[in-house]
Amino acid sequence: MLMSAAPADAASAVRCGGAALLSGAELLCSHTDSRKPAQLCTFSWALATVSNQTQIVQGSFLLPPGSSNVQVYAGAGFSHAMSRPIVMCQGKRGKS
Repeated sequence: MLMSAAPADAASAVRCGGAALLSGAELLCSHTDSRKPAQLCTFSWALATVSNQTQIVQGSFLLPPGSSNVQVYAGAGFSHAMSRPIVMCQGKRGKS
């Protein structure tokens, strides 16, 4: 069974895409705007296990400017995605 999640828009400086297939899941992200600072991001993703149970995976990562196709999550034991990955990011704030 092959199912993949559509790309998830995190912040304007980050683009992510995930897929769940062949008993594994992977989420990749890129920093797309070199004018923006490093982005601190969190993600949450509902995946179906091979025993047909829903499992929520979540985590956080720091994405520096210029990074491309960084693997921010990889896991095994999943048959397909139950939802699109939800990714939220925030850049470092400037001086006030």
